[in-house]
Amino acid sequence: MAPGHVAYGMRASYGMAHITPDHISAWERGEALPSAGELSALAGALWCAPDELMGRPRTLLEHRLARGKSAQDVARLVGMDLGTYREMEENGRWAGDKRQSANLASVLELPARDFIAITGHEGELARLLTEAVSTRWQAHIRPIAKLTAIDKRELQEPLREMQQEYERLMAATLSRASSSSSAEEGRRYLDDIVNHFWARLPE
Repeated sequence: MAPGHVAYGMRASYGMAHITPDHISAWERGEALPSAGELSALAGALWCAPDELMGRPRTLLEHRLARGKSAQDVARLVGMDLGTYREMEENGRWAGDKRQSANLASVLELPARDFIAITGHEGELARLLTEAVSTRWQAHIRPIAKLTAIDKRELQEPLREMQQEYERLMAATLSRASSSSSAEEGRRYLDDIVNHFWARLPE
C-alpha cells in the first residue's frame, strides 16, 4: 500500500486526522516512531499486529509500542507516576524498584532476556557468568537464578556446557602453536558470554 492509502485508512477508520503520507514515509525510513496509538492504528490499517511492524524490540519504548500500550497505562499498571516513567523511557535507563520491575515484566510480557536488558542488569549477569565458567558453575546457579528469575534446574545444563566450552578454549592455549589464537578466542568468548548464555536457553 502506498503511504497515501495507509494514511487515509488511519484517518478514516481510526480517527487519526493528523496523519499524512509524510508520517507514513518517515516511519518507513526510520526517521520517526509512531506513538502507541498511532502504531495500533497503523497495524489496523495494514491488517496486522503491532509487533509485526517492528523488528525485535530492544528498548523500553519499543517493547511498549510492540504491545500497543500507552505510556499512561504502563505507568499506572507498573505503579509509577507518568512523568517518572516517561523520563526512564526517554533516557533508556530503568530505575524502578523490585515491585515495579516485576510489574513491568508482567505488563509488557517480557521474556527473561529482554527483562535483563531493559532493567540494566546485563553487566551483572556477564560478571556472574564469567565467574561461573572460570571457577565452579554450581556455586553460581543461585545468584544467576535470582537475577534472571529462571528456575535453577533449567540453568544447570547451560552453565555446565559453557564451562566445558570455555575450558576447552583455555586448554588449547597450552599448545605453543595455538596459544595466541586460543587465548584470543577465550577473551572473545567471555566478551560475548551473555549471548552464549541466552542461546542455550529455550525461548
